[in-house]
Amino acid sequence: MSKLSLQQIKPQHFAIAGELTRYSVADKRLSEQLVQGQEQVEIDLSEVTRVDTAGLAWLIQASSQLQRQGRQLQLNHIPEQLHKLMQLGQVESIFE
Repeated sequence: MSKLSLQQIKPQHFAIAGELTRYSVADKRLSEQLVQGQEQVEIDLSEVTRVDTAGLAWLIQASSQLQRQGRQLQLNHIPEQLHKLMQLGQVESIFE
């Protein structure tokens, strides 16, 4: 199993550390923490060590869920691996 931690820095600001993979994003509690409260949610990804397509899909799903609530998801310090996956999937505009 991959390790992933989601830490709330401020009410609207979170930091993710570890591997954002199909094994780690299966934990529903991660999504629940993100969708509570604030109008805009910011996620610092500077400590993410590995990402796969399931990790990207999880971020897309979180963004979609927030948009349905009239809110936004902003990603900060996007790792190169995630950026490449976003380019391949042509989904960069979702996070702009």
